[in-house]
Amino acid sequence: MEEASGFRALLDLEEPKYSVEQISAKTGKSPVYVASRLKLTELTQNVVDAFYREEIGVGHALLLAKLQPDQQEQALAVCFKEDWSAGGQKAKRILLPVRSLQFWIESNILLVLKLAPFDKRDAQLVPAAGSCVDCPMRTGHNKLLFSDLGKLDACTSPGCYQAKVEAHVAKAIAAKPTLVQISTAHGQQKEGSVTLPRNKYTEIRPDKPATKEQATRPEFKTCKYTTDAIVSDGIDKGELRKVCTEPTCPVHHPKSRSQKVADDPKWKAEQEKQRRETAIANTTGIRILAAITAAVPVRLMKRDLLFVAERLASLLDENRLAIVAKQYGIRKSKDSDSLGKLFAAYLRRAEESVLGKVLVESTILYMATRHNPSQVLHDAAAVYKVDIRLFRHASNIRIPS
Repeated sequence: MEEASGFRALLDLEEPKYSVEQISAKTGKSPVYVASRLKLTELTQNVVDAFYREEIGVGHALLLAKLQPDQQEQALAVCFKEDWSAGGQKAKRILLPVRSLQFWIESNILLVLKLAPFDKRDAQLVPAAGSCVDCPMRTGHNKLLFSDLGKLDACTSPGCYQAKVEAHVAKAIAAKPTLVQISTAHGQQKEGSVTLPRNKYTEIRPDKPATKEQATRPEFKTCKYTTDAIVSDGIDKGELRKVCTEPTCPVHHPKSRSQKVADDPKWKAEQEKQRRETAIANTTGIRILAAITAAVPVRLMKRDLLFVAERLASLLDENRLAIVAKQYGIRKSKDSDSLGKLFAAYLRRAEESVLGKVLVESTILYMATRHNPSQVLHDAAAVYKVDIRLFRHASNIRIPS
């Protein structure tokens, strides 16, 4: 901290004038080192006090210094977890590793700009914020400070980012009033709302089908009712989609086959073939899912994990809850048993490491109900570095419904 104050004093001199590079040359330290130490002088008082009390280390302080003042206060609390294992009226506060704080910042603060739905160069989208290109809160604006991110360019102000998403949606709707507004969440449409919930439309996938079987699915087909839509609520807000909102559409809501077709031997053989392929895909998908959950580390406190795991499990339907429960040896001994209650009781007895795995596994299964199951599993495998090529039939995987 004293070194940082010294660097700041040199930088603030009127004569002679110093730059980060000049200070680096004079001290023998790298420009990245000097830039990161200078940010320590912008820590909030609470963080500074915690640092001097040796409650956090240099690594924690350097990460916190990169954040905005209000974010520093929030992130400081994330540096610790409470341990109640010793009993008593007060929990023991344990400092988590620097990598835990880094993971939290990447998950909760940094927003990758290349994925933003709005025009990053538009300075008039939110005039008070200006263009993202010239924004000092962009990681690419200070490559010395965020050298650890490489070429990744991200926004460090979630509030500003969200304001631009809202403005982008409003601008798109104003420019094209016929644009259908959709939500990625299921449920009932609120009275007076023009936003359609997920169960009121069929999204047309932009990618081409990978197999002949996929080519027969409604989501890979267009119809005369296909129209442009914008996500105005939920995940991927601000993105443009192609959807069909017509409930009587023969393409996306085809009528059931007649009994005559159902009795056709050729059709039955095709159904049996699809059943076998589905069984193989289900088995492979479950094995990959198990491998992903085996790679999940412990990051949250037990009470947090239990809180989220219980509520996420309650969102799963009976079939998907049975998949998770089976992974941990939970089965109904009789038909009158409630799998939900058995699983909830198991969660309350489980260790933190088990809760973390349940949380990730339940999230994957729940997301599979709202997005393409195969893509959800691929994305999860990439995050936890599970090589799906090691699994047989991995080219045709799915999560069973």
